[in-house]
Amino acid sequence: MENIILVNGKVKFSITLDPSVWIFDERKLELTTFFDKRKNKVNELEEYTKSISKHWDREITEGAMVPSVVKPKKKYVKELLLTGTFGIRFEPFLQNAEPYEEAKTVVIESIDNKYPIPIEEAKELILCFSSIGKPLKEDGPIHVYFGDGSNKQNPIKNVRNFCIE
Repeated sequence: MENIILVNGKVKFSITLDPSVWIFDERKLELTTFFDKRKNKVNELEEYTKSISKHWDREITEGAMVPSVVKPKKKYVKELLLTGTFGIRFEPFLQNAEPYEEAKTVVIESIDNKYPIPIEEAKELILCFSSIGKPLKEDGPIHVYFGDGSNKQNPIKNVRNFCIE
């Protein structure tokens, strides 16, 4: 039972989270690169416009080229699962719990402390459940990271409960 985390408080539905099954969830994120990608977030429309523009210029100067056949790279999913560090967003769990309108705060309760966070910021939380292919047993079952990665070096550990207040 120590690997189970509760989401309760001012919610319509209390939820029980089991991080041991998230490895099979399609929503999982690879955390070794996640925070770096968020910092380097670019305007997708601008990138698309630049690439189309470049393609158009090339066709004007060189003419149309026959597309080359690109063989897809094989991904070794099993190896990635055995060596990766993974997390999952907290927002879908919070939405499923359906907090009441008067709920303003999510309190992350660990073994030794409580961390109140505004509910809007809590939607951005990342729950890390695996480090280098292993579940977080010693100081887990999850580590909580803020969405901006500001606590990347010192995440909230030993989390047992999320209380919506």
